[in-house]
Amino acid sequence: MILARAVQATRRYGDVTALDRVDLDLHAGELVGLLGPNGAGKSTLLSLLVGLRRTSSGRVELLGGDPRDPAARRRIGMTPQETGLPPTLRVGEVVDFVSAHYADPVPRAELLGRFGIDDLARRQTGGLSGGQKRRLAVALAFVGRPRLVFLDEPTTGLDVTARRELWDGIRQFHADGGTVLLSSHYLEEIEALAHRVVVLGRGRVLADDSVTAVRDLVGVRRVSLVAPELPSLPGVRGVERIDGVTHLLTTDADQLVRDLVGSGVAFSELEIRPTSLEDAFLAITDGAGPEATGTPVTVGSDAPSDAVGSDTRPAQPADV
Repeated sequence: MILARAVQATRRYGDVTALDRVDLDLHAGELVGLLGPNGAGKSTLLSLLVGLRRTSSGRVELLGGDPRDPAARRRIGMTPQETGLPPTLRVGEVVDFVSAHYADPVPRAELLGRFGIDDLARRQTGGLSGGQKRRLAVALAFVGRPRLVFLDEPTTGLDVTARRELWDGIRQFHADGGTVLLSSHYLEEIEALAHRVVVLGRGRVLADDSVTAVRDLVGVRRVSLVAPELPSLPGVRGVERIDGVTHLLTTDADQLVRDLVGSGVAFSELEIRPTSLEDAFLAITDGAGPEATGTPVTVGSDAPSDAVGSDTRPAQPADV
């Protein structure tokens, strides 16, 4: 069942095209990660799906209807990038206020416990740290027992422990049958949570598939080794040196190793492994992947991995 849909959705702000003919279906029970650099159009897409903005052309649907219909929006939850909280209200009072808008809200203690902030119930929100406010803002998205939750950069400003506690709350919601669309700059977060990844760039969909498939989409492997110095080698797509270890990105790891041996350079601790989602993301959005062809590539369960769109118009810059 499709809970949210964008069909050739376009959003313009004056001469700037923030979202350019995006197609997206979000099915019940999915946990989808939305990736893209700043200006890719992620927040614009979320704002269209929840009815905060209108499309310039194309259409969006939410739970089978118009996203601006209050009846549809009552069955979703959302945490935007920034949330204003009344500074003089206590955390428990904020939860109670939001809960009053729903017929069957999650009990306050259960909700705060799920996101690890039950000890903050009597604290005024104005005295919370940035990370504590963020965790409260995310918890509020779940108070109305939504069918579908949109989270825009939910763990920004959180430390490692708080981030993982929040992940547990999201996982619990998903395990209970909930659907999540999660926008994040933390690629580790997408790999840890999402089953499907949508990559946006310049307002267009560049890739749409499982985490594994998106990693494999660019056909890049990571070759790691320790060497005092390396000669220039053919087929190297990128080089990174961390703590004395050199990491080489290549589309042909076997040939790269043969070239290394043939060069006579001394090296040790050779390791070859698939790319991380971060490697694939950088390759796709920096022009080493599908965007370099000038046409968007969307890979899905019903499309071949080399499916290429027919449109070749240059993409426009995006605002958010």
